[in-house]
Amino acid sequence: MAKSNTEKKVLPLLEPIVEERGLELVDLEFVKEGANWYLRVYIDKEGGVSIDDCEAVSRALEAKLDEKDPIEQAYVLEVSSPGIDRPLKKDADFIRFQGEIIDVKLYKAVDGQKQFQGKLLGLNDGVISLEEEDGTVREFVQKDTADVRLAVIF
Repeated sequence: MAKSNTEKKVLPLLEPIVEERGLELVDLEFVKEGANWYLRVYIDKEGGVSIDDCEAVSRALEAKLDEKDPIEQAYVLEVSSPGIDRPLKKDADFIRFQGEIIDVKLYKAVDGQKQFQGKLLGLNDGVISLEEEDGTVREFVQKDTADVRLAVIF
């Protein structure tokens, strides 16, 4: 998904902050919900992030944003973990989580359905492959997917 101009301005400020703390930048989004704008930063690391990790990134990014002032309107800054149903967006995500169960949501229905679940087989040339529980292998063009996440299985 293409980044907004605001996200493109914030990204070079954010990446060094995340990297110097040994964290991974999972996603960055600048969205309007109701009357408010939100700058959301999702970070992760092996074993999961702590509140202290989120606070450290938030404070450092806040200081950098105050200094550079790249965002015109008022906004709320949120820094958090991507959660147990982490979105898979980057090619590296599909490599790291190969073999895990994922949920795929499509913009347009295929065989009458828009949601699929199965074991991630991989991502090759922009095509996501997964194996459903019954052994059926399905392929989805990544740009045709609305959302791809790790499945939450209880």
